[in-house]
Amino acid sequence: MKPKLVIVGAAGRMGRRILSLCKDAGQFDVIAAVETKNHPDIGKDAGQVAGIGPVGVKISSDFPQAADVVIEFALADASSRTVEFCLGKKAALVMGTTGLSAEQKNKLEAAAKNIPVIYGTNMSAGMNILFSLAGKAATMLGDDYDIEIIEKHHRFKKDSPSGSALTLAENVCKATGKDSQSCLVFGRHGKDAARQKGTIGIHAIRAGDITGIHDVIFSTQGETVTLSHIAHNRDGFARGALHAAGWLIGKKPGLYTMADVLGLEPV
Repeated sequence: MKPKLVIVGAAGRMGRRILSLCKDAGQFDVIAAVETKNHPDIGKDAGQVAGIGPVGVKISSDFPQAADVVIEFALADASSRTVEFCLGKKAALVMGTTGLSAEQKNKLEAAAKNIPVIYGTNMSAGMNILFSLAGKAATMLGDDYDIEIIEKHHRFKKDSPSGSALTLAENVCKATGKDSQSCLVFGRHGKDAARQKGTIGIHAIRAGDITGIHDVIFSTQGETVTLSHIAHNRDGFARGALHAAGWLIGKKPGLYTMADVLGLEPV
């Protein structure tokens, strides 16, 4: 019997790709496609919305009676309701929603004491390898190298900087002993915007239909090293989320990461 999967944010860009790839793989039984109450696609077949033909599951604002695992890629406001459902039904949760507040993250961490949870700002395998490499490179190159992070996304992305850019910065800080609360500089402007030693610059670009590009630049007098990840489309994120959901089922309660799923060394 296939695990029962609920997709939250099912009519969004990520939700549609997760449903499409899920149908192709046949790993899960998608039992619910959840959206906000006033979403224009409420009542429509989720497969039709995703462009893959009818799947027999209508988009609804209601959660089902039970589930084995939930994948959410939605607006941050939806996260609390999803967490409450998973706690009530003892369902595993893969949370890919970015832009969570400190309070929302605290609720997620508290929920992980009772259910297995994966929270990741980026679910792709390649991006998670970059997360790991960024910290290692910063340690190897040392303080003589200035660090700048540039992220590029489509014009519709609401949160800035991206969750992935923040994770890159946090991993660099963790690896080098920097304080992420004081060393991050978000863009620069003004007549006296010279770079301050020891800071990490983060810059966000919003344009067109860019799926996601992240560059971590290490530069010193005479040379530059750049680590990059380019998402060609959303399939890498969707496949990663589905892989995470399959891995998470049956795990003990706890807050896991994609590094756990992929078997990467902790940063």
